[in-house]
Amino acid sequence: MGLLRFVTRLMKRGGIKSFGLLFLLGLGLSVSLVSCSASNAQDSQRVDLTLVSYAVTKPAYREIIPQFVQEWKQKHNQTVRFYESYGASGAQTRAVVDGLDADVVELALALDMKRIEKAGLIQPGWENEAPNNSMVTQSVAALVTREGNPKQIKTWEDLTQEDISIITANPKTSGVARWNFLALYGSQAETGKESTALDFTNKVYQNVPILPRDAREASDAFFNQGQGDVLINYENELILAGLKGKPSDYIVPETNILIENPVAVIDKNVEKHGNREVAEAFVKYLFTPAAQREFSKIGFRPVNQVVKEEFSEKYPQVKTLFTVEELGGWDKLQDKFFADGAAFDEIQKRIGNGG
Repeated sequence: MGLLRFVTRLMKRGGIKSFGLLFLLGLGLSVSLVSCSASNAQDSQRVDLTLVSYAVTKPAYREIIPQFVQEWKQKHNQTVRFYESYGASGAQTRAVVDGLDADVVELALALDMKRIEKAGLIQPGWENEAPNNSMVTQSVAALVTREGNPKQIKTWEDLTQEDISIITANPKTSGVARWNFLALYGSQAETGKESTALDFTNKVYQNVPILPRDAREASDAFFNQGQGDVLINYENELILAGLKGKPSDYIVPETNILIENPVAVIDKNVEKHGNREVAEAFVKYLFTPAAQREFSKIGFRPVNQVVKEEFSEKYPQVKTLFTVEELGGWDKLQDKFFADGAAFDEIQKRIGNGG
């Protein structure tokens, strides 16, 4: 099924107004169809499910979805037909709030999921509906340098050197960029230097010449366009780049932030579509060893203990790992750092990159 038919289907469901069609097309909506039965299957033999996720999860879902479809077919004699959309986490969040008819959503940070909750689409307490507080994958922030590491970058502190050019995405538009910002800030605040943590972060951003929109654009600027001496990105994004033939040597600073990515069933939509059972089953399947292995293969740190042990050599423990909660929680951090006029905007004003 083509993109236009997919969006038209969503519009017929009543979830997207006509202006939303252009918006979705602009996002570069990616749609795939997985089916194990003839196209003329009756409703009792087929159920549709719409998955919306952030861009870097797509390779994992290419493997996970067919596995789930096969398992559901064997157990229930019913085909699950998937529609999928991938894009920047913030953009995907806005699309769902504006009417993208998602049944299951995975996003880069819990703050984005909270926005969907505040829009009335998810019931409060969604964190308790799946294992591991509904955090389906994990990662950490990492640094990748030019071949041979000519600038000798090994720690967060090295990023304050005057002759360093750093590529990182824009925290105003990118989930990964907010994690990067908090990794920088927390590397100081969580090691007894809270009073100077914001000044340190400001010094790092003085060495950031451009702010790509998301993690994928940041990687493209560094690897394909040759910009910057060092790239800050998800560890999983750098592992995925290595799988695609890009330089894969990277540094995981020993003081780091635990990046957690949430998944949830969109209550309002599954009630409307009558597919709650399969949506909840799919979310639970994402925490099984089979699904967690697929996430781990493309760079995500698994949350399933069995798979965590299997991939222990690939994902060594980080010496000092802090969490968003230890920094004050997303609501506080959003107001302090990322809201309009907050700390990040002030940093940009000081270095002349906008306001």
